[in-house]
Amino acid sequence: MRVYVPTTLDGLARLRDEGRLPADLDRYAADDASEEAEYAALVAAAVDSAALAGGGRRVVVVAELADPDGAVPLRDVVAVHADESAGADPEDDLGWFATQEIGALLGG
Repeated sequence: MRVYVPTTLDGLARLRDEGRLPADLDRYAADDASEEAEYAALVAAAVDSAALAGGGRRVVVVAELADPDGAVPLRDVVAVHADESAGADPEDDLGWFATQEIGALLGG
């Protein structure tokens, strides 16, 4: 199942450094396989990320999980959506980043 996990840049660093995000994080799943449902799940996760980030960059980790309630291993992450910079308009869409770009998102 594809899940959308709201997080922060610190959470993204944890994913990179520890190889997973914990199971206790909130996450969203699309109600069906339509693009509209997936976009709605992404937007809901982005709203939560904004609250977590407190004005910083919104970050949403997207993963394909066998257990949608379990930990989120880095190997199951298919993409990261994030603001291009801090202070982005919360109405703007998030940028799409491949997992290989996580280091660049974190400034390294």
